[in-house]
Amino acid sequence: MTTFPNRRLLMLPGPTNVPDRIANAMIRPMINHRSETFTALLRDMTEKSKQLFQTGDDVVILTASGTGGVEAAVWNLVRPGDRVVVPVMGEFSTRLAEAIELAGGETVRVTAEAGTVPSIEQIEEAVRKTAGLKAVFMVHNETSTGCAVPYLEEVGRLASDAGAFFAVDAVSSLGGYAIPVDKWGIDICVTGSQKCLAAPPGLTLLSISKRAAEYIRKSPPKVRYFDLARQLEFLAHGETPFTPAVSLYYALDEALDWLIEEGLEKRVERHALHARTFYSVIAGMDLNGVAAEGVRSNTVIAVLYPHGVDDKVFRKKLSDEHDIVVGGGVGSLKGRSFRIGSMGDVSSAHVHRTTAAMALTLNKMGHPVDLQTIGGILDRAS
Repeated sequence: MTTFPNRRLLMLPGPTNVPDRIANAMIRPMINHRSETFTALLRDMTEKSKQLFQTGDDVVILTASGTGGVEAAVWNLVRPGDRVVVPVMGEFSTRLAEAIELAGGETVRVTAEAGTVPSIEQIEEAVRKTAGLKAVFMVHNETSTGCAVPYLEEVGRLASDAGAFFAVDAVSSLGGYAIPVDKWGIDICVTGSQKCLAAPPGLTLLSISKRAAEYIRKSPPKVRYFDLARQLEFLAHGETPFTPAVSLYYALDEALDWLIEEGLEKRVERHALHARTFYSVIAGMDLNGVAAEGVRSNTVIAVLYPHGVDDKVFRKKLSDEHDIVVGGGVGSLKGRSFRIGSMGDVSSAHVHRTTAAMALTLNKMGHPVDLQTIGGILDRAS
């Protein structure tokens, strides 16, 4: 599948390129969200979404960004005074911990340096030592550093053994990774429409385990729009409590069709293949990735700038001269790194075009890159 021809290539950690078939779905006629037509659409989308999450439980689709989905998970599971273990390893996991604290929770932070993740032993110790543990909240793919946690299943077992909930922010990874939420004991898993699903931004999807749903119904959160018990009550009748972004639902519906046609396993393989190529080319350019080798993400590649290469100038040249947009660094890595989103509709053509533009731009900015070496790496990866 290809993206829009002759248009700027978005190699961002989101939003990503939206294929024509998905974008065109949004021009379908508007419908009443209290109609049988919408009910049929919502129920069909929900069943397709279950294949993405690999769950037999409910999936709620909210009109909100991924951050909205994460906050929904927090406010529905965390009550004032609850103790929550949170691995913190970058900007987005820090934001997760802050969201829990805003909801009144007491966080037990398990920290790691940027470019690494806490060890499973550190998390196990935190879980064991935290009396009255309510939940473990974890970012699977730390978008600021390009690190992906390799042990979600193990953390699910730790949380279950402790009688705690397990919630996962998979906003920038689900679909690029397979995360079987039922098998791994994940009570709430969150993703966003604009990442590995290659749909426009504006929707967030949450899988909700039966145990979590029962808890939320018995202990409703003090929020209205993000009240998942209310969402589930309406979902049972094929409705949403509030007006959804119907046009975005059309796009997501098409994106889920594409996912099912491609197959989740093949999509995961495609993401892994292109990530390997990016990392090989980056090494061939004598550049260093932010993430340690054992935890490198398949969907977000974070790269440290070589000495003398200015962040704003580099990214502006990519955009102005090559029509390619990459992300800048965030948090402590702002100005020191750039980030490539290798997700969604990513293809070999995207990888070749992006890396060629990087090589030409770095050469212009005084960091020598051997174009023949890079070409050889790309040829071997094809």
